[in-house]
Amino acid sequence: MDVRLSHDPAESTSADTIVVGAFEGESVSSAALQALLDSGEAKRKLGAVGLTHVDGRRHLLAGLGAREAFDSEAARVAAATVAKRARELGTRALCWEAPAGSDERIVGALVEGTILASYRFERYRTPEDDEPDARLESLTIVAAGDYGAALARAQVIAEAVNAARILQDTPGNDMTPTDLADRARAIASEHASLEVRLEGRKELVERGMGAFAAVAQGTAQEPRLITMRYRGDGASGPVLGFVGKAVTFDSGGISLKPGARMDEMKFDMSGGAAVIEAVGAIAQLRLPVEIVAVIGATENLPSERAVKPGDIVRTLNGKTVEINNTDCEGRLVLADCLAHAINEGAERLVDLATLTGAIVVALGSTYAGLMSNDDEWAAAVEAAGAATGELVWRMPLHPEYKKLVRGSYADLNNAPERGKAGSITAAEFLAAFAGNTPWAHLDIAGTAWDLGRAYAEKGGSGFGVRLLVELAGAGR
Repeated sequence: MDVRLSHDPAESTSADTIVVGAFEGESVSSAALQALLDSGEAKRKLGAVGLTHVDGRRHLLAGLGAREAFDSEAARVAAATVAKRARELGTRALCWEAPAGSDERIVGALVEGTILASYRFERYRTPEDDEPDARLESLTIVAAGDYGAALARAQVIAEAVNAARILQDTPGNDMTPTDLADRARAIASEHASLEVRLEGRKELVERGMGAFAAVAQGTAQEPRLITMRYRGDGASGPVLGFVGKAVTFDSGGISLKPGARMDEMKFDMSGGAAVIEAVGAIAQLRLPVEIVAVIGATENLPSERAVKPGDIVRTLNGKTVEINNTDCEGRLVLADCLAHAINEGAERLVDLATLTGAIVVALGSTYAGLMSNDDEWAAAVEAAGAATGELVWRMPLHPEYKKLVRGSYADLNNAPERGKAGSITAAEFLAAFAGNTPWAHLDIAGTAWDLGRAYAEKGGSGFGVRLLVELAGAGR
């Protein structure tokens, strides 16, 4: 999509559809649009969209709600709602008049909401012969400030989110660990500042990553340990470690999942997808940071070679684990990946994983769960989520929870008593592999797909890309 900034009146652009926002209790400058409001055909509430024509051109009136509540997330929602209506109308060139007083985050959010709402996953769908091509080709933002850089940054980030959604939505037969690794390699080939190292089953065993290797042993697909390293010019601050769970299909292994909705387990690689695309966006934005990203990619399938309940494995950091439930595989993959990231020099860690159903029960799809061993680092992650609309809610760690993950025959148990603090005990398990390194765990099982927001209602949401880029410094 061609995104541009204009300081000229919207009517002077070549857009076929112009958007004007309306706040509660405020009038609009256009008589035709004010008439639309007065007649009740248009509303000022957030998400409402009214249509009229002025001088032969479509005008959309977008409800923005209360001015004091209008933030970047509200702008993202308003833009997404408008983009959907524009698609229905066959719009090719859209122009937004940024609300008076908009800052760079607001205008950036208008771009993000438009691009995110324009996402379609139609790779496997045969189009109808008479189906129109209704793609939005250009977006112009009319604003008084010098927001060109903010618009360009927002476009990079939104396109990275959509790229992660493509990885998520692709079925497991076409998004294997090798396919995911190929995507990381392709991104790295575009940036001199980005390196990637890909390793398989043999290397996992040689490294001593026994937990990751155990999960992978049930599938014929080659697992991939993906290590990406980004070094930005003028990098300062601690080396950031981004770790992503990327189980490209999770059947549960020998502890087989119920059949209902098992198709959704193609989304169990969502954390890895977010990490890969966030690192690509960071490299494209040339942020002055250093990042080591580790993605553990494998399938989790039952077979004559699959790991069995009761098996004991040794992890990269030397700890042993009783695998009492093979469907608690994500923490096994992440355990070795966290230790690997530390060995690679990471000084601050954040991992993203669709780890537990318990987090969906606790927080639904509004917040991802945040658990951390460091208050300052947790606050930074929480602030990045608030700034991007990818909200996180901190949950506690405690020595009593830590006791629950102790093993009977090994150091740790990957499946403590069910029904007790499921998301927290999963995090306590991971904390054993973060050690003293400041670490934050994001359980995104409720936010990774079917988010239900105007810009990501169904399918993969790309959750975590915006947060990670913000954390790396895009907002500064």
